[in-house]
Amino acid sequence: MNRREAISAVAFLFGGSVVGSNMFLTGCKNTDKKATGVNFDQDQIALLDEIAETIIPATTTPGAKAAKVGEFMTVMVKDCYEESNQEIFMEGLDKVNKAADKKYNKSFLEADATQRKALLMELDKEQKEFMKDKKADEPSHYFRMMKELTLLGYFTSEVGATQALRYVETPGRFDACIPYKKGDKAFA
Repeated sequence: MNRREAISAVAFLFGGSVVGSNMFLTGCKNTDKKATGVNFDQDQIALLDEIAETIIPATTTPGAKAAKVGEFMTVMVKDCYEESNQEIFMEGLDKVNKAADKKYNKSFLEADATQRKALLMELDKEQKEFMKDKKADEPSHYFRMMKELTLLGYFTSEVGATQALRYVETPGRFDACIPYKKGDKAFA
Protein backbone atom coordinates (compact mmCIF):
# COMPACT_ATOMS: atom_id res chain seq x y z
CA MET A 1 0.00 0.00 0.00
CA ASN A 2 1.37 3.41 -0.89
CA ARG A 3 0.74 6.68 0.90
CA ARG A 4 -2.10 7.69 -1.44
CA GLU A 5 -3.97 4.45 -0.72
CA ALA A 6 -3.39 4.89 3.02
CA ILE A 7 -4.79 8.43 2.92
CA SER A 8 -7.80 7.19 0.94
CA ALA A 9 -8.40 4.49 3.54
CA VAL A 10 -8.26 7.02 6.39
CA ALA A 11 -10.62 9.36 4.52
CA PHE A 12 -13.03 6.46 4.04
CA LEU A 13 -12.73 5.61 7.74
CA PHE A 14 -13.63 9.14 8.75
CA GLY A 15 -16.58 9.03 6.39
CA GLY A 16 -15.65 12.01 4.27
CA SER A 17 -16.59 15.24 6.00
CA VAL A 18 -16.85 15.98 9.68
CA VAL A 19 -20.16 17.20 11.08
CA GLY A 20 -18.39 19.89 13.08
CA SER A 21 -16.27 20.97 10.13
CA ASN A 22 -17.31 24.55 10.78
CA MET A 23 -15.30 24.39 14.01
CA PHE A 24 -12.11 23.99 11.99
CA LEU A 25 -12.87 27.21 10.14
CA THR A 26 -14.20 29.27 13.04
CA GLY A 27 -12.11 27.81 15.84
CA CYS A 28 -15.28 27.30 17.91
CA LYS A 29 -15.92 31.04 18.07
CA ASN A 30 -19.13 32.03 19.78
CA THR A 31 -22.00 32.60 17.40
CA ASP A 32 -25.61 33.51 18.01
CA LYS A 33 -26.69 30.04 16.90
CA LYS A 34 -25.02 28.19 19.78
CA ALA A 35 -27.06 27.08 22.75
CA THR A 36 -25.80 27.79 26.22
CA GLY A 37 -27.99 25.41 28.21
CA VAL A 38 -26.58 22.06 27.08
CA ASN A 39 -25.21 20.15 30.04
CA PHE A 40 -24.13 16.55 30.32
CA ASP A 41 -24.42 14.57 33.54
CA GLN A 42 -22.01 11.80 34.60
CA ASP A 43 -24.36 9.07 33.32
CA GLN A 44 -24.40 10.62 29.85
CA ILE A 45 -20.60 10.93 29.85
CA ALA A 46 -20.34 7.26 30.89
CA LEU A 47 -22.72 6.35 28.05
CA LEU A 48 -20.61 8.33 25.56
CA ASP A 49 -17.46 6.61 26.86
CA GLU A 50 -19.04 3.17 26.32
CA ILE A 51 -20.30 4.09 22.84
CA ALA A 52 -16.81 5.34 21.95
CA GLU A 53 -15.18 2.25 23.46
CA THR A 54 -17.46 0.06 21.35
CA ILE A 55 -16.40 1.98 18.23
CA ILE A 56 -12.68 1.95 19.14
CA PRO A 57 -12.14 -0.88 21.64
CA ALA A 58 -8.95 -1.52 23.55
CA THR A 59 -6.74 -4.07 21.79
CA THR A 60 -2.96 -3.98 21.81
CA THR A 61 -3.44 -0.22 22.11
CA PRO A 62 -5.73 1.61 24.56
CA GLY A 63 -9.32 2.19 23.49
CA ALA A 64 -11.42 5.33 23.30
CA LYS A 65 -12.32 5.22 27.00
CA ALA A 66 -8.63 5.53 27.93
CA ALA A 67 -8.47 8.69 25.81
CA LYS A 68 -11.52 10.10 27.68
CA VAL A 69 -13.40 10.55 24.43
CA GLY A 70 -16.74 10.90 26.27
CA GLU A 71 -15.53 14.08 27.96
CA PHE A 72 -14.10 15.33 24.66
CA MET A 73 -17.49 14.84 22.98
CA THR A 74 -19.28 16.87 25.65
CA VAL A 75 -16.89 19.79 25.21
CA MET A 76 -17.20 19.71 21.43
CA VAL A 77 -21.00 19.52 21.49
CA LYS A 78 -21.31 22.32 24.08
CA ASP A 79 -18.73 24.65 22.56
CA CYS A 80 -18.73 23.98 18.83
CA TYR A 81 -22.11 22.66 17.72
CA GLU A 82 -25.01 24.85 16.71
CA GLU A 83 -28.18 24.55 18.76
CA SER A 84 -29.95 22.31 16.23
CA ASN A 85 -27.06 19.82 16.20
CA GLN A 86 -26.81 19.94 19.99
CA GLU A 87 -30.48 18.96 20.25
CA ILE A 88 -30.05 16.13 17.76
CA PHE A 89 -27.01 14.85 19.66
CA MET A 90 -28.78 14.95 23.03
CA GLU A 91 -31.87 13.23 21.61
CA GLY A 92 -29.53 10.66 20.06
CA LEU A 93 -28.25 9.64 23.49
CA ASP A 94 -31.82 8.77 24.48
CA LYS A 95 -32.37 6.98 21.16
CA VAL A 96 -29.35 4.75 21.74
CA ASN A 97 -30.75 3.64 25.09
CA LYS A 98 -34.27 3.22 23.69
CA ALA A 99 -32.91 1.10 20.83
CA ALA A 100 -31.01 -1.09 23.31
CA ASP A 101 -34.10 -1.40 25.52
CA LYS A 102 -36.28 -2.30 22.54
CA LYS A 103 -33.84 -4.89 21.23
CA TYR A 104 -32.39 -6.37 24.46
CA ASN A 105 -34.76 -5.18 27.24
CA LYS A 106 -31.86 -3.36 28.92
CA SER A 107 -29.99 -0.10 28.61
CA PHE A 108 -26.90 0.26 26.45
CA LEU A 109 -24.68 0.25 29.54
CA GLU A 110 -26.25 -3.01 30.78
CA ALA A 111 -25.78 -4.75 27.42
CA ASP A 112 -22.72 -6.93 26.86
CA ALA A 113 -20.00 -6.08 24.34
CA THR A 114 -21.46 -8.26 21.58
CA GLN A 115 -24.90 -6.70 21.95
CA ARG A 116 -23.43 -3.18 21.99
CA LYS A 117 -21.46 -3.83 18.83
CA ALA A 118 -24.48 -5.30 17.02
CA LEU A 119 -26.64 -2.34 18.03
CA LEU A 120 -24.08 0.23 16.91
CA MET A 121 -23.63 -1.57 13.60
CA GLU A 122 -27.40 -1.27 13.05
CA LEU A 123 -27.28 2.42 13.92
CA ASP A 124 -24.34 2.89 11.55
CA LYS A 125 -26.29 1.25 8.75
CA GLU A 126 -29.26 3.49 9.58
CA GLN A 127 -27.13 6.65 9.46
CA LYS A 128 -25.56 5.66 6.14
CA GLU A 129 -29.03 5.28 4.62
CA PHE A 130 -30.06 8.60 6.15
CA MET A 131 -26.99 10.37 4.78
CA LYS A 132 -27.61 9.03 1.25
CA ASP A 133 -30.93 10.88 1.02
CA LYS A 134 -29.99 13.88 3.16
CA LYS A 135 -30.28 17.32 1.66
CA ALA A 136 -27.41 19.77 2.15
CA ASP A 137 -29.31 22.00 4.61
CA GLU A 138 -30.56 19.12 6.79
CA PRO A 139 -28.68 18.21 9.97
CA SER A 140 -26.69 15.01 10.17
CA HIS A 141 -27.74 11.79 11.87
CA TYR A 142 -26.99 11.64 15.61
CA PHE A 143 -24.93 8.46 15.34
CA ARG A 144 -22.77 9.97 12.61
CA MET A 145 -22.00 12.85 14.98
CA MET A 146 -21.08 10.39 17.75
CA LYS A 147 -18.91 8.30 15.47
CA GLU A 148 -17.07 11.30 14.00
CA LEU A 149 -16.46 12.82 17.42
CA THR A 150 -15.17 9.46 18.64
CA LEU A 151 -12.65 9.25 15.81
CA LEU A 152 -11.64 12.90 16.13
CA GLY A 153 -11.30 12.70 19.89
CA TYR A 154 -9.34 9.48 19.88
CA PHE A 155 -6.86 10.23 17.11
CA THR A 156 -6.17 13.76 18.36
CA SER A 157 -5.63 12.58 21.95
CA GLU A 158 -2.22 11.78 23.38
CA VAL A 159 -3.19 8.11 23.67
CA GLY A 160 -4.39 7.88 20.08
CA ALA A 161 -1.57 9.90 18.55
CA THR A 162 1.28 8.24 20.41
CA GLN A 163 0.07 4.64 20.87
CA ALA A 164 -2.33 3.96 18.00
CA LEU A 165 -0.45 6.02 15.42
CA ARG A 166 3.27 6.46 14.79
CA TYR A 167 4.29 9.67 16.48
CA VAL A 168 7.39 11.64 15.64
CA GLU A 169 7.73 14.58 18.03
CA THR A 170 10.27 16.40 15.89
CA PRO A 171 10.05 15.11 12.36
CA GLY A 172 13.02 15.33 10.04
CA ARG A 173 12.91 16.20 6.40
CA PHE A 174 9.87 15.50 4.24
CA ASP A 175 10.02 12.22 2.33
CA ALA A 176 7.16 12.10 -0.16
CA CYS A 177 7.28 8.41 -1.00
CA ILE A 178 7.82 6.23 2.04
CA PRO A 179 6.94 2.62 1.36
CA TYR A 180 4.11 1.29 3.50
CA LYS A 181 4.38 -2.20 4.86
CA LYS A 182 1.19 -4.04 5.75
CA GLY A 183 0.58 -3.62 9.47
CA ASP A 184 2.49 -0.34 9.81
CA LYS A 185 0.78 2.37 11.85
CA ALA A 186 -0.19 5.63 10.15
CA PHE A 187 1.68 8.78 11.19
CA ALA A 188 0.12 11.19 13.68
